[in-house]
Order: sequence, then C-alpha cells, then structure tokens
Amino acid sequence: MSGSTRGDRIGLYLQDKRPLDRNVELAQYAEEQGFDEIWQAESRLARDAISPLGAYASATDEIKLGTGVINVWTRNVALTAQTASTLEELAGPDRIELGIGAWWEPLASKVGCNREKPLLAMREWVEALHQLLDMENVTYDGEFVDLEDVELDVVHGDSGPRTVDVYVGATGFQALEMSGEYADGVVMNYLVSPEYNDRAIDAIETGAERAGRDLDDIDRPQLVVASMDHDEQKALDDARELITQYLGQQPHIMKASGVSQDLIDDVGDAIGGWPADHEDIQTGMELVPDDVVRKLTASGTPEQVREQVAGYVESGADAPIIYQLGDDVELLVDELADGYL
Repeated sequence: MSGSTRGDRIGLYLQDKRPLDRNVELAQYAEEQGFDEIWQAESRLARDAISPLGAYASATDEIKLGTGVINVWTRNVALTAQTASTLEELAGPDRIELGIGAWWEPLASKVGCNREKPLLAMREWVEALHQLLDMENVTYDGEFVDLEDVELDVVHGDSGPRTVDVYVGATGFQALEMSGEYADGVVMNYLVSPEYNDRAIDAIETGAERAGRDLDDIDRPQLVVASMDHDEQKALDDARELITQYLGQQPHIMKASGVSQDLIDDVGDAIGGWPADHEDIQTGMELVPDDVVRKLTASGTPEQVREQVAGYVESGADAPIIYQLGDDVELLVDELADGYL
C-alpha cells in the first residue's frame, strides 16, 4: 500500500450531506489539490457507497476510492467481489479500497438482519474476498460464507488478480485485533479521541503479530470529523450536532472514547433513540460541552484543525480521512492539502 510522497497522506470523506453532483465536484477538487483518497460513507438508508464511487471514478484520474464502509449482511460476498472488480475496471488498477463492516443497531434488525457473531462473519468475508479477488476458484464452507466452485467469471478484458485491498471498519478492540490478523487495512473510526488510538493500535498490532505480520503491514486510515471555520465557536457548534446524534444513537463509539456514561445516558434520554428528530437533537446539543467536542473531533480555526488532525497521526493513524461538517469544504481542502504536520 503506497501513500503520498509528501509524507502526509490525506483523504476526504463524503457522505449524504451534499448533493451527489456536488460530491463529484469535491472529489475532483480534492484530487487537483493533491489529496490521496476519497472514502464514501454508506450510513443509515440515505446513500449507498458503491454508486457514488462509480461517479468519482469516471470524474477523476488517480485518486484512490474507498467504501467507508459497506456491511456484510445485505450483500452476498461473491456479488461484492464482482462489484469491486467492476469498480476496478472503471477506475483502473490500484485505486479501489474495499471497506466492509458489521453495521449497527437498531438499523440492522429493523431491516431483518441478525448481527450474531459479527467478528466471525467479517473474518469469513475477508478470507473469501481475498480469494475471489485473486481470481481463485473458491469453495468456502463457513457459517456466514457458503461458496461452492465459485470464481469471478471475467471472459472479456483483464482476467488477472484484482488490485483491490480489503479493509475492515472497526471500533471495538476484538474487531481491531481480527482486522490486524486478516485484513489489508483497518478503517479506524471517527468521533474517537487520540487517546483511544493508543489502545486501538495495540489491538491491531496484537492481531498482526498473531498472523506473523508487522504493524506496518496493516494500513490504518482513520476517519476524522472536522469542523473548520474562521469562527471558532461556529465550528464547535457545527460539530456538536453530529456528536449529539452519535451519543444517543451509537453509544458504543462514544464509550470507546472515554465519554462518561452519565453524558451518554443523558443525551440518549434527550433525543429518544433512532431516528431522532431535529428538535430533540437540538435539546441534546445543550448537554454537550466544548471539551467533549474538542476531544472527539478536529474543530475550530484552520490552525486548530491542523494541530488536532496531526494528533491522530501522531497516535497511530496512517492517513486522516477528513469529514468536513461545515459548508466550505474547499477551505478545508486548501488548508490541509499542503500538509498538516
């Protein structure tokens, strides 16, 4: 896995906050300014990750493109390998980074998915994906992956091994260990603190050593929520809204970062679970202090954001993948394109 020759590899994280044609423009702009990667979210039931990557691939030339992340419950593993192969055909070699994950509750159960044994499911997926993308004939008798005499049936075009790297999106330490043992890389989560990274890196290294690998063999991009504005208080308030939603809806991430259980409970009670309406989120925001916002995000003026982004790299991330909450994404790209160290 190769990174930027600048020594400060960086990427941009795109969600459903902006129209898709605007995201295509941002992907082009990020590439023009020297960004290394684009990762597309697949959160809630708003926008899938695969369709936008096809658009970005058609509109860019070299920037890497990743799914950040798709889940292992609603797609067949062979179909996912086929999809990754198709994206590589569209984008060219060494550009597609396939991030998979275990999804989250209560959304999974609401659509009929049973997330039992998620670590085993992801392990089987990683193993099967590697074999399929290596263009092997695969028979796999697992609890979650069941393949018999299956291979990517490429008749026209390049039938050689695909250059797609398989990443696991992981937050819990057992998942991080598993990722270090089997995956090409780990998409480390956002809304965590640099102090969380210390434990996370230890877990990845433990898994890598179990497989006879070094920590440096495991690529470690990290999603980083950023709220950059020349008005520091506006930047903090923009980030506070997202943190409030996660405190109430994905408390496992907040707990992993050392947020107090009392705050998690209070915000959860205020917003009433998932999905929360705008009024409840606004009520919950009043409970979240500035120090928690700064602990979990890179928020503030451009100088403050650069310093906080560097903190994630110093604590073990290979590449910050920046999710800009404010409207001026170009400001963030411009400020970080020339380095953050």
